Amino acid sequence: MYSILIYLYQLGVVLASHFNEKVKKMWKGERNSFLVLDEKADPDSEYLWFHAASLGEFEQARPIIERIKHDTPEEKILLTFFSPSGYEVRKDYEYADIVCYLPLDTPTNVLRFTRRIKIKTAYFIKYEFWWNYMHMLHKRHIPVYSVSSIFRKNQIFFKWYGYPYNLVLKCISHFFVQNEISKQLLATLGITNVTITGDTRFDRVKQIQEQAKVLTVVEDFIAAPSAADANSKEAATDLPKSPKVFIAGSSWPPDEDIFFRYFAEHPEWKLIIAPHVIGNDHLQEIESKLQKYGMTSVYYKDLESKKAVDANKQTDQKQATDAKREVLIINCFGLLSSIYRYGDVTYVGGGFGVGIHNVLEAAVWGVPVFFGPNNERFQEAQDLKASGGGIEIKSYDDFAQKMDALNASDEQIKAKGKAAKDYVASKCGATDKVLSMCHKNKR
Repeated sequence: MYSILIYLYQLGVVLASHFNEKVKKMWKGERNSFLVLDEKADPDSEYLWFHAASLGEFEQARPIIERIKHDTPEEKILLTFFSPSGYEVRKDYEYADIVCYLPLDTPTNVLRFTRRIKIKTAYFIKYEFWWNYMHMLHKRHIPVYSVSSIFRKNQIFFKWYGYPYNLVLKCISHFFVQNEISKQLLATLGITNVTITGDTRFDRVKQIQEQAKVLTVVEDFIAAPSAADANSKEAATDLPKSPKVFIAGSSWPPDEDIFFRYFAEHPEWKLIIAPHVIGNDHLQEIESKLQKYGMTSVYYKDLESKKAVDANKQTDQKQATDAKREVLIINCFGLLSSIYRYGDVTYVGGGFGVGIHNVLEAAVWGVPVFFGPNNERFQEAQDLKASGGGIEIKSYDDFAQKMDALNASDEQIKAKGKAAKDYVASKCGATDKVLSMCHKNKR
């Protein structure tokens, strides 16, 4: 029955590929996977296989991959993705010997795939449980590890009709789960080969923090007084040397409607916004809203270009004027994790839509983290709220009330920031636990 459903799904993918560019990339990539393996797989070598559905799951696999490559550089790594959002970003990942899409989980594809490459050990990240692949690996006595996995009572494995699907879990050599609830749920199925290691993403965000960039454009923007302050008679004597900074990462329009309204009434703060979507339509929408509230803005790339052009000049009046603006819009990718270091308070978007984005990249810097109400599926958000470092909001009034409390108390900002930082630090170490257990299992 499962394989029939997969074949039907495959038919749907073929049809959808004619109308959807993302699906088209995925379908083309899956078919090309066999060509990639034919070209790159060394028939005399065994590979450690890591499978991540998308980019988020890859970030959970990454600390393990890089530790393995550091300790045993001779090991060969195969990295597969299901989604284009993962593959397209990491297809040239330097620590993997082969990167490709995972062909759909049909019996035929599984045979073709496993005949082309020798798998030594397989690591499936978080929610990845593919029936045919895992049964084939189990049949061949190849160790299969489920890493940073998390289970909930409403998943099909724990329903009365879920027994056929439970069998795929019996193919896992060991589960490295995020929490006690997951361990208890697996125990109801008679599965006890489980270790609570936490989430390897914590190790990854710590790694990202250690590799963070110094961004002089952001530093210049923060250091300059706002245009309103510069025109104030009291500017030279009464203003603090550095204004407080609010950083909004991965924001969507519903998020922006809330904090734009608030900071229009609090010009003593500087606002840095890194939208989740930086297409022209969204950027124009942002500019329109800021104009509505009478707020001035400048783009990161514009400041960066001017800084480069005028690097040999002693003064640049236009650049100085732009730096006095109240809002810096980050119109490029790859900087957000480094930008969070400059914040006094942060906001992570998505909580008024499909779900919040990565709160850990902000929390690791020891700053309070605001986010919207759609966060119940995110363990780290729940834990961050419980620690006091995360702040959930449900409306503008809710945000204004909680932000006013922080605005009135630097000590409260520091306390909540420390709680966020301590929470992340307490959860690091999953990579060591996973690799230590895998090493023991090899003996």
